[in-house]
Amino acid sequence: MTDQSSSTYGWHSGLGISLHQKIRDDLKHSMTNRDDAEKSAIRQVISEFPKLTVPLTLESGKKSSRPKSGDEITDDDILDIIRGLVKSEKTVLELTKKESSDYLQILEKYLPQMASREEISQWIAGNIDLGQFKSPMQAMGSVMKHFGKLADGNVVKSILQNLAES
Repeated sequence: MTDQSSSTYGWHSGLGISLHQKIRDDLKHSMTNRDDAEKSAIRQVISEFPKLTVPLTLESGKKSSRPKSGDEITDDDILDIIRGLVKSEKTVLELTKKESSDYLQILEKYLPQMASREEISQWIAGNIDLGQFKSPMQAMGSVMKHFGKLADGNVVKSILQNLAES
């Protein structure tokens, strides 16, 4: 039963639904199916929503902020929350010397697919003239600007270091 329901969780931009709504729907689904791991992971993401704020300037001139309403929360805001939770979970797993956890796998279903090492290498070969740089590492900014959050900076760094050595 878990395998069938787990395929319904997760999100990608092609679903035609906002990530905020998908998370709410997945929470309802996990509650009706009594899927405690999914329910607790989704609740953890939702518990981070009040940290999303909008800056305000009060009439007195003081700067303040207020939490974002449900309509103001963007997919990027939620993806940043999930990335933060994934990063902290990976740190915990590293300290406990574990490979993965159910919580981490659930969170990663909501993140967009990262660019593979091969895709990054092909893009660098086709779009960057490494001769214009003193060191291939100087191309890091251009590569990261193209891929954004879809590329792991450590992977890009290792690819560029390999190019520098060869």
